[in-house]
Amino acid sequence: MANPETIEFLSFRRTFTLLIVLVVLPSAGLSGFGVVAIINERAAVEKRLELVWHDRLDVLSREFREALATARVSVGEGGLQLNVGGLSLSQAHFRVESNEVQSADPTLKAVIGRLGAEFGALPETPIFFSVAAPQGTVVLAALRQGKSVYGAQLSAAALEKVLTDLGTSLVSGSEPAHFALVPVKQENIAVEGVVARLVSGVSEVREAALGTRELAGLALPSPLQDFRLVAFAEGEDPVTLASTRNRILYSVLLVVFYVTLALGVVFTGRTLYREARLSRLKTDFVSLVSHELRTPLTSIRLFIDMLALGRVKDPNEMQTVLDLLAKETARLSSMIEKVLDWSRIEGGERAYHREIQPVMRVVDVAVTAFRTSRVGATMNFTVEVSEALPDIDVDRDAISGALLNLLQNAFKYTGETKRIALRVLTDGDGVVIEVEDNGVGIARREQRRIFERFYRIDSLLTRETEGSGLGLSIAQRIVQAHRGKISIDSAPGKGSTFRLHLPGVNT
Repeated sequence: MANPETIEFLSFRRTFTLLIVLVVLPSAGLSGFGVVAIINERAAVEKRLELVWHDRLDVLSREFREALATARVSVGEGGLQLNVGGLSLSQAHFRVESNEVQSADPTLKAVIGRLGAEFGALPETPIFFSVAAPQGTVVLAALRQGKSVYGAQLSAAALEKVLTDLGTSLVSGSEPAHFALVPVKQENIAVEGVVARLVSGVSEVREAALGTRELAGLALPSPLQDFRLVAFAEGEDPVTLASTRNRILYSVLLVVFYVTLALGVVFTGRTLYREARLSRLKTDFVSLVSHELRTPLTSIRLFIDMLALGRVKDPNEMQTVLDLLAKETARLSSMIEKVLDWSRIEGGERAYHREIQPVMRVVDVAVTAFRTSRVGATMNFTVEVSEALPDIDVDRDAISGALLNLLQNAFKYTGETKRIALRVLTDGDGVVIEVEDNGVGIARREQRRIFERFYRIDSLLTRETEGSGLGLSIAQRIVQAHRGKISIDSAPGKGSTFRLHLPGVNT
């Protein structure tokens, strides 16, 4: 048959396992999603920033094309001149007449030569277009006047300056950036070999790692289809800043969640274990009280039967029986009163009638009751009282009962040679009442638990001594209700000293 401790442990284990299954496992799964979110945070930030900057680039693209369309264009001795907001855009000039290209820049001359007769279809209004050639990708402006075509290559720096001026309203102080026209890379996979493509890929990765961070890019529509409008980050990478900040925030929240979950599980587990143990203690208490009440009740019934049947004739024997009846009745009454006291204290129904009085009035009540209950017992009981003790504001009966409980415990839990010392001392503005015995002592690990309700130290002496495990718990509650405390100084084999600390009354 399983003992109560085994049953208690099994019940606690089942409950705790259910807690783990219903709380911890779903929480761990939720935390897994949090970890995945932290890992993917950079990609999410990149996507968000790309969408935001893409919308800004779309606006800038329209404004840029409108600025080129409204540029001031003139043809002079130097060739075609273009001006946007007082800024000259022309870098190199060319002229096409009778399919013959004239230009001081040989590179530009080679680029224009590739276009051939396409200039013959140009309108007599200025147009802007891009050209991708082996010599490079450029933005050109052209204007036909009669049979001649005047044109110019636009300066990349001047175009970037126009983009910067137009994009000022689109850039915030927290996300500094600049804009530029970047040629669309022309891939010639048929010509390149595997090694060439591998080298090109490594070069692109290295350029992306060491170059300026590209926030977003937008392919320009025809006739500027050979360029992309790109926003580059300035200063620290905003993607790294945002993702790092969010990762730190998510990590802190995840750590707080784990710590809170761990504390909650530990606290809940401890609570469940204490409740299971308390339930067992209550069961043991009922059994213990039933056993303790049965002993005096059996004695009382036996004595009553002896008197009822007339078995006691001698007056001396009659008096002895009556004394034993009174003793057993008092013992029974004390047990019942202790249980009722505990019930009232637990329910918050215990009322205290306080009055300012000398501390010795309280001590005398407890000492008198203790000596009366131990008449004829062999013990060395001494009382020491300091001078100039302050008055205390207490319920005399309650504090006397708590002190009497300490004295009774000192008597019960000592050996055959009993030495009990009661000392009343001053402690600053308060009073300390010490009860010292030469008993078996209490181990340090047990000293805090002895004030728990129903708890009794498991030893041979306690098993042979009557008790309910409520006395010290009731005494502690009473003293705490008077703004005091109970402390203990004990060690195995060296006896115990219990101290009642009570605040004094300022006079």
